[in-house]
Amino acid sequence: MKINQHFENAALANNPTQPAAGKAGSGTTPAATPSPVPTGGVALTVSTMARSLGAASRDQAAVDMSKVNAMRAAIAQGSFVVNPEAIADQLLVNAQEMLKSSRH
Repeated sequence: MKINQHFENAALANNPTQPAAGKAGSGTTPAATPSPVPTGGVALTVSTMARSLGAASRDQAAVDMSKVNAMRAAIAQGSFVVNPEAIADQLLVNAQEMLKSSRH
């Protein structure tokens, strides 16, 4: 089944008086008649916990832009220095945390 056929069948179920685009004998062409979007749906309920999590994530900045701008300036000036030991240490800490969480 093609994806377009699914939408055409759903459109027919919602509006049976309109012929499906591209059907034999309908007298319409797919390019001439845009297919309607199905209007059916399901009820959705969002819990208060989910709402509070969404609100909390909007309140917190995901990125500290002052640090990002400082790093950009250091890179542009050629003064940015990578500390491979700090990177390796943090990778090990993260790996240990992942192993601990997978054991529980």
